Amino acid sequence: MSVSTSTPDKGVAAVTVDFPPVNALPVQGWFDLAAAVRAAGRDPETRCVVLAADGRGFNAGVDIKEMQRDSGHSALIGANRGCYEAFSAVYECEVPVVAAVNGFCLGGGIGLVGNADAIVASEDATFGLPELDRGALGAATHLARLVPQHLMRALYYTSRTATAAELHAHGSVWRVVPPAELREAALELAREIAQKDGTLLRFAKAAINGIDPVDVHRSYRFEQGFTFEANLSGLADRVREGFGQESGKEEKAAKAAKEEKGRA
Repeated sequence: MSVSTSTPDKGVAAVTVDFPPVNALPVQGWFDLAAAVRAAGRDPETRCVVLAADGRGFNAGVDIKEMQRDSGHSALIGANRGCYEAFSAVYECEVPVVAAVNGFCLGGGIGLVGNADAIVASEDATFGLPELDRGALGAATHLARLVPQHLMRALYYTSRTATAAELHAHGSVWRVVPPAELREAALELAREIAQKDGTLLRFAKAAINGIDPVDVHRSYRFEQGFTFEANLSGLADRVREGFGQESGKEEKAAKAAKEEKGRA
């Protein structure tokens, strides 16, 4: 399990997340990711950062199992602060950040790509916030940067996902490519950006952030307060327990259907 940084091209830093099996990050993982992105952006040789992930998907959010093992609220507080730090690091990175999204991008993954400057996605990429099914709230701030307001609300309330092609149609995904071409496509965009003057790029990033209509830091922090309230009240645990039971039933039904098909 790691967050690593490499330099695939001149002026380009690649920050890669690898937390098997599904890139659901533990508390320390979020802080490590934040530190790596900030360090890459501070490097005077860096003109663009590519944020990518190894494995089956880009990001599955926080490590729910880590929170379930915690009898108190320290893991929840840590996850809240860690996500805030990681999302902020992407947004505040001194140079543009290109997110290379493969497979699923859920929960905290939306916070990362929603704060990125550009997104390149593989054809199998899906984006969504299953927070209500997990007894949590948050990252509507970032989903609202990817899709129009009413679609954001419908996706949020239903926990449904949107495909890379759908986000491309809304203009929030730069390119959609076959999975095997994802890294190269993201690097291609990063190389083009990195050809610009490094100091001017930093001015441009600061200027664009300065004219944002929504304060993403305050907005997301406001959302987090409701997540904590849901956990303190016991509501989150009840929702997660119910979701786990329903998921178990669905898995059993799918397995039974597969076995029945095999006997046919």
